[in-house]
Amino acid sequence: MFLRHIPFLKAVLFHSITAYGGPQGHLAMMLKTFVQQRKDVTEEELMEYNAFCQLLPGASSSQTLTLIGYKRGGVPLAVLTLLIWVTPACLLMGSLSFLLQYFDKKALNVDIFKFVQPMAVGFLAFGGIRAYNISIRNTATFGIMLGAMLASLFLKSPWTFPVLIILGGIVSNFSNKRIPGSTEKPRKIQWTNLWLFALLFIMAGFFSELARTHNWITRRPFNLFENFYRFGSLVFGGGDILIAMILEQYVTRAKTQFMTAEELLTGAGIMRALPGPTFSMSAYVGGMVMRNLGMGYQFLGCLLAPLAIFLPSLLLVLFFFPIWHNLKKYVVIYRALEGINAVVVGIMWAATVMLFIAIFTVPVNWYNMAVMIFTLLLLCKTQLPSPFIVLACLLLGWWF
Repeated sequence: MFLRHIPFLKAVLFHSITAYGGPQGHLAMMLKTFVQQRKDVTEEELMEYNAFCQLLPGASSSQTLTLIGYKRGGVPLAVLTLLIWVTPACLLMGSLSFLLQYFDKKALNVDIFKFVQPMAVGFLAFGGIRAYNISIRNTATFGIMLGAMLASLFLKSPWTFPVLIILGGIVSNFSNKRIPGSTEKPRKIQWTNLWLFALLFIMAGFFSELARTHNWITRRPFNLFENFYRFGSLVFGGGDILIAMILEQYVTRAKTQFMTAEELLTGAGIMRALPGPTFSMSAYVGGMVMRNLGMGYQFLGCLLAPLAIFLPSLLLVLFFFPIWHNLKKYVVIYRALEGINAVVVGIMWAATVMLFIAIFTVPVNWYNMAVMIFTLLLLCKTQLPSPFIVLACLLLGWWF
């Protein structure tokens, strides 16, 4: 079965080493790779997957890519897709926890990445344009998109995204859109995934507390797994919210300071310069938390933390997606999709505006502007694969 999926898995690997710009940038690159070039999913399906994943806690771009694998080859391919997607970034961030002591902190801001952010703005703008053409079809959806964009720009709560998506679904239910005839069969709901998620949540908390109260020699791996499993089960709003939770858990509140705020922010800064999921930050933090126990424990930390944080995302998305698929046959859910997709477009445009403001400060950096416009033109006017655009921007940063 896997042999016929090798081209797809190769595309996932290339995506994992070239996907910049956070969840919204990843979505734009998925539109280019898995919709335009490979046609693994339609534009409407990808927008629906992403909108659905915004309702769940965890890594939304990882969950969206997992669903593409799920559509092609069921649960086995979904799991393999997620593993290939997270591995390169987690290897790089885990290695950083070993190498950080040898680096000059000032040298970490490497010039080779200086054109990556304007390139990411170009990808975001491309994704926003494509998503607008797919999802914004009338005045109501335009209003929902505009409201979501403004709310995302000015409201910084981790609950902003899921609340906006629910509100968008409620507003679009005032339409009279009719459900077309469908021959799709209901999907079987795998209750095992939900029971496993709940069981792991309870057991992780139980053993973590047992290890702490009895002062086990090996207590720190138990505590680490529980902390990151809890983060993956509860965090909404992406990497920035995760960093805030890690800061509170391991820097501010920790009786024994496992890492300094400077070390955490250094890892967060390098994570933004690297491709792949923002939750790969967990591999770096896991290594830093375990480093004073020896290299063996440090390596274990680099493995345990990503496993713990991505596992809830996988279990939740594979449990709730069949339910979502079956609920679409009801008119309330079907009409809600129109508003939900409009909210996603608004969030994409908000991310584009925020990143644009962040890197095009006064005086205007004309090099960044040129890179952004050229990236957008290449995406809109050519079939050039995304990895080649990323490579070109990295070479530009090296030469200039």
